[in-house]
Amino acid sequence: MIAEIFRIVTENPTQLIGWAIMGGLLVQVGLLVTAGAQRALFERQRAQQEQVRLALEIKAARLKIQAVETEKTAWNGIRKFTVAQKVKEAEDTFSFYLEPHDRKPLPQFKPGQYLTFALNIPGSAKQVVRCYSLSDIGRRTHYRVTIKRCLPPPKTEHPPGVGSSFFCDTVQAGDIVDAKAPNGHFFLDMEKPRPVVLISGGIGVTPMVTMANALTEAGDTREIWFFFGARNSTDHMFKTYMTEIAAKNPNVHMQVCYSKPLPTDVKGRDYQHEGRVTVDLFKALLPSNNYDYFLCGPGPFMESITSDLTAWGVPDAWVHFEAFGPASVKKKAPAKTADAGAPAATAVEVTFAKSGKKVLWDGSHDSVLALADEHGVKIDAGCRAGGCGSCVVAIKSGAVEYAGAPPEVEAGSCLSCICKPKGALVIDA
Repeated sequence: MIAEIFRIVTENPTQLIGWAIMGGLLVQVGLLVTAGAQRALFERQRAQQEQVRLALEIKAARLKIQAVETEKTAWNGIRKFTVAQKVKEAEDTFSFYLEPHDRKPLPQFKPGQYLTFALNIPGSAKQVVRCYSLSDIGRRTHYRVTIKRCLPPPKTEHPPGVGSSFFCDTVQAGDIVDAKAPNGHFFLDMEKPRPVVLISGGIGVTPMVTMANALTEAGDTREIWFFFGARNSTDHMFKTYMTEIAAKNPNVHMQVCYSKPLPTDVKGRDYQHEGRVTVDLFKALLPSNNYDYFLCGPGPFMESITSDLTAWGVPDAWVHFEAFGPASVKKKAPAKTADAGAPAATAVEVTFAKSGKKVLWDGSHDSVLALADEHGVKIDAGCRAGGCGSCVVAIKSGAVEYAGAPPEVEAGSCLSCICKPKGALVIDA
């Protein structure tokens, strides 16, 4: 082979020169092609980075504009709203479309927040304060809240909920109600890009549909799993609304559970799963447990879900829940190893001056209000999350402490729903 090549070269020296030139040209072409491909790749990457940068700048600008508009349109104290529409959503459940009586624009709010109402109910000696979640994203012209009649526990003589019954039975289109600005610490952070799991039972679905629709309207592409539990189609509120959200947003995985479906309810059309919403269902459907979990529903439902999420290895920081009234979640304290040499915790005395009751605080309650509830001491309360201010009581002696930063409350008073006694305490309740 080598001898043959040598013969061709010696007999045809010009052919060797041609091959050399051709080889050099091919190398140059190869280098140009490679450089061009690298340059094209670089340009594509730079264009993608530029698109991301512009998108972030636009998003930041939009949020800044929204913040300015919210500040301009926000209000302190009470604002009057006209009930523009009252719409039945399900059995004993109604949506109320509220337009500002002064016709001025309304501020935006964070999806998951609530309105606090000051209700003048016939027969009540004082205003009744109640908080209800906003059930649709912020509109400049109106808000929507959805309220289900709070029925008494089975086999008890307790009356139905005063505030919810007033809305369901008495409030009609054209009536005027008083409300404070949107508030609440339970909300979806629209700037946090993590995928979410929205979990609800019954009327607890109200903040969840707001969250799902807020993400959909914003064009957010994060993964959304939406679990909703009801007895059957008679309790399936927002059925059309939820279907529309799922149709608009391919990232929404709607999972409806009926615990007692009717003969006319069709699986696959009206609901996806027979039974209750459980963490076992999450394990069967979710690719992992790496989500932010938002939870709202009856107390036992939420306690079960949060406990099982913990057992599944979900950190507490990833679990967010609504804490209205009886829907409060009591986190189990970690077991402590007994120490024979450690002194026992000392209970302190809490005196409810008006009621004439003295009880011991041993640290097993979430708040002074919870202690009062257990011993039949009446303290007005609304949100039970420190937002509405209706549970404020005067401190006659002693002091209280709060888990986080102390709220803005007048000197000598406390928000009983979120405080604990620091020692012996006397309050005016």
